Amino acid sequence: MRPVQFVTGTAVPLERSDVDTDQIIPSEWLKRVDRHGFGAGLFAEWRDGPDFVLNRPEYAGATLLIAGPNFGTGSSREHAVWALLDYGFEAVISERFADIFKNNCTKQGLVPVEVTAETVHALIAALSAKPSLEITVDVEHGILSAPEAGIEASFQLAEHVRYRLLNGLDDIGITLAHEPDISAYEAARPAWMPVVRPG
Repeated sequence: MRPVQFVTGTAVPLERSDVDTDQIIPSEWLKRVDRHGFGAGLFAEWRDGPDFVLNRPEYAGATLLIAGPNFGTGSSREHAVWALLDYGFEAVISERFADIFKNNCTKQGLVPVEVTAETVHALIAALSAKPSLEITVDVEHGILSAPEAGIEASFQLAEHVRYRLLNGLDDIGITLAHEPDISAYEAARPAWMPVVRPG
């Protein structure tokens, strides 16, 4: 995954609460065998409606999603995060995320920005007045800002999560950072212990 220090761009306001992972990416999309192409299925059932926010031209190309509370509830499918990333979102802003969804975000490079309900409402109101409003998420300092609308708020990330995002480390990357120790251990293992050989 790529390092994320800042996410700057426009946003899509999704004014719905308790959006679950089946609404984010319906189950019929889970048959794919790789992580690519899920963006086409993002909110698939809702996108059939011409007035759905993702279908509105003023929000085209947005890199941030502003969601209602309890976003990502339901099943633990990673596909929900893959769909958001594949569509082009780099951060999701909400007053509350489902725990498993939030954890999946941080392991894939999608920044979960948890702020107060007041901040979410202020952002949505500002976007209603100006859909092209630029918003910045500063991962290193934990600051969300939309200077033109006079909005600034802090958000919390655990230090290991911040480190992961800033350095672009998924679980495999974190493991490979210990490669010298792993190699030293493997070289010293007794010969009678089981091994996995390539090929």
